[in-house]
Amino acid sequence: MKNNRVIHFEIQADDVERAKKFYEKALGWKISQAMTKEKGGMDYWIIDTGTGPGIGGGMYERPKKGEKHYLYDCTVLVEDIDEAVEAVKKNGGVITKEKVTMEGVGLFASVKDTEGNRFALMQATDWKPK
Repeated sequence: MKNNRVIHFEIQADDVERAKKFYEKALGWKISQAMTKEKGGMDYWIIDTGTGPGIGGGMYERPKKGEKHYLYDCTVLVEDIDEAVEAVKKNGGVITKEKVTMEGVGLFASVKDTEGNRFALMQATDWKPK
């Protein structure tokens, strides 16, 4: 099998508007509602992460207590990790692991958004994204 690449990610949020604001301000993503419960589906937002290497995703309300929900880690490629870390903090996120260097790859920091979802920030140094 070929091309077993991640092509979409999803973020669960306790407060979708708060999470939307966080990602729009901290990472510059464009987030727009694509489906609503009123039209027979679910409330769902599409996440446009920009141009260049990478993927887009979606966001929806975290299932209520007792319902099954999933966690997923992803890494966000950034141009300047220090700037990205500051933007995360400024917009209500927290840094869970300070910046480290992965030899031959780049700089990494682990963070949580306003909803408690984990993700990593990566500034490529020696690694070139496809």
